Amino acid sequence: MSSDDRGFRPEPGDERLTTAILSDSCDASGLRNQVLSDRLAPIVPGTRMMGRARTVRFAPSLADRPDDPYGEAIEMIDGIGTGEIVVIATDENNDSAFWGELFSAAALAAGAAGVVTDGNLRDTDRIAALGFPAFSRSRRPIDFRARLRIVDIDEPVVIGGVTIAQGDLVMADDDGIVIVPRADENDVLARARVRAAGESTVLAELLAGESLRTVWDRHRVL
Repeated sequence: MSSDDRGFRPEPGDERLTTAILSDSCDASGLRNQVLSDRLAPIVPGTRMMGRARTVRFAPSLADRPDDPYGEAIEMIDGIGTGEIVVIATDENNDSAFWGELFSAAALAAGAAGVVTDGNLRDTDRIAALGFPAFSRSRRPIDFRARLRIVDIDEPVVIGGVTIAQGDLVMADDDGIVIVPRADENDVLARARVRAAGESTVLAELLAGESLRTVWDRHRVL
């Protein structure tokens, strides 16, 4: 993937997209296992984010590098592209947190769209104050030094039963997290945009008093 093609470029109207719409559109494209089975919650309710995956995998490790204990993490964060979402797979490790306020600040300055992890976050009140979108399994204040280490960057990871590859489209909101494989993105997004427009029409007609049956028969959208 070239540096010019890393970020997701939304189109007008994409602000109407939700994980529910994207999930339905994945189903319509024959992709029926694209929603993470675990509900990774946003630290700020109402958070919505959409971008391309920057994948990272961690594993337990007691090893330490006193001269440069955060070297791999610094390299990864300094390499984040605009519009990317850092996707951190830890196999639901609870030993520590990897991501906090300062990593969020660096990622925000680099143009990152957010972070998703099946592990823990820390400094969550400060991440929230930065306005940086962040979703996690849980929270814990412990540093990852000599507890976890990076074992892969930019390689496929599995979170919540879904394989996520570098560059896949990630969307997260209060309902959950949907992954759209890069190869299927154009088809899924085309369906999603049509569905979003249709749902707006259906909503207006229902609020105007049309019956659910009439609206369904007319638009085939629910």
